[in-house]
Amino acid sequence: MDGRGRWMDNVFIERLRRSLKHEDIYLRGYADGREAKAGVASWIAFYNDRRLHQAHGYRTPMPIWRERMHADKAVDMVDNADALTTCPQQQQQTESLAA
Repeated sequence: MDGRGRWMDNVFIERLRRSLKHEDIYLRGYADGREAKAGVASWIAFYNDRRLHQAHGYRTPMPIWRERMHADKAVDMVDNADALTTCPQQQQQTESLAA
């Protein structure tokens, strides 16, 4: 999460929200806020500790996070984040100039 204008940051959060809504909220139909808060907390624990992720080679996120924390390697979903532009228009302009 590199701050304002970093369009790639929002992609991961929106994907997480989509999974949360479709895998938990829409299926359970919580009666009130207290029930929803407990249910969402439970789903997030499931998501991090037990749900397998294709992007991680069918592993859960927590072991990967722990490995990288102990290896002093940055924990980032995008390994080449520094190479990405801050807005897609700049990338499109660069590509059109190169062509």
